[in-house]
Order: sequence, then C-alpha cells, then structure tokens
Amino acid sequence: MRRLLTLLIAAVALLGAPALAAPPSGAPKTETAVFAGGCFWCMEHDMGGISGVLKVESGYTGGHVKNPTYRDVTSERSGHYEAVRVTYDPAKLDYGFLLYRYWKLVDPTDDGGQFCDRGPSYRPALFVTPAQRPIAEKSRADAAKRLRTGTMKAQILPLQTFYPAEEYHRDYAKRNAANYNAYRLGCGRDARLKQVWGG
Repeated sequence: MRRLLTLLIAAVALLGAPALAAPPSGAPKTETAVFAGGCFWCMEHDMGGISGVLKVESGYTGGHVKNPTYRDVTSERSGHYEAVRVTYDPAKLDYGFLLYRYWKLVDPTDDGGQFCDRGPSYRPALFVTPAQRPIAEKSRADAAKRLRTGTMKAQILPLQTFYPAEEYHRDYAKRNAANYNAYRLGCGRDARLKQVWGG
C-alpha cells in the first residue's frame, strides 16, 4: 500500500499537478526603483503621490558601511546617499514615466547636495539594474534638454544594497506635517524647482 501511494504521488508530480506545485497567483506583480534626490522625507512624500506607486521607503544606498545609521550617512564618511525605494505596479506605471516624474522633483544641476541640504549624501542619482540602465540614460538625456538653467550632473549608478532608514524617518511628512512643511518651505525646494524646470 505504501509503495502504491508513493507511485501515485510521483505520477501526480510528473504530471505537474497545479494543486501540489503552483504558487498562489493572486498577488499582483510589482517592480522597484531606487532614487536619491536630497532629503528622503521630501522624496518619499512626492513619489508617494504618483499614481501606480504602491510604497515608498526612505533609506540609504551606495556606500561602503553595512547597516548604516542616519548619523553614519550624514557624517559623510559612509559613502551612502539618502534615497528612496519605490515599489510600483508596472501594469499602471512604467519605469520610464516614473523617471520622468523623478526629474521634476530634483535639481539635477546640483551635485553638491539638494536645496538647503549640502554634502555628498544629498546628491541626486539613479541606482539602476542592468535592464533599467538604458531607460535611465535616455531619460537623463531627455531631461537635460528640458532644463531651464544649468547642466545635467545627476549620476546613474549600479543598484546596491538598500538599507531602510530608522523608523522615525519613515512617513515623516504624514506623521509630522507641520514640521515637514516648515522644513520644506525653509529649504527653498519648491522655489528652486520652478527655476530649474519652469512652471
């Protein structure tokens, strides 16, 4: 009897019975993209408002220290950028359009930081997979033609480990709206974006 049961199980497995082998198919397909654009509070807030974006996480990438802290990154000794990891629905939003929206949220002419936040950790950059690179390069070239002032300096870099930021940085604009709005206004982000992109 045991041998017959073993043979039946093996036969079902060879036939590829979906009840035994298929993973659940209800989960929607998602893709991710990593962007640096100065203050990750602002990037998280602005990218989260794009239709088709499912989740935006603040964090750090591009450096040489494992598990960096905010203090490590802002010391400018870890090599990391403040960045966001964007999870999106590719059925509603493609990577090229996400890049188009990204450019309007940063000053890619400034490689010394962004707005009032200065230093290497605040530089604008795209962190890409090999498949994303040609799309990113074309997008950067197109964005350079639309600049109202300055020249394109934002880099395209290979995707590296993304380390989520500490809990108190996540959803900062939602949880601390008054402080966030005061910071954003005082930093001059929106005024500078109008100079760079117009409108």
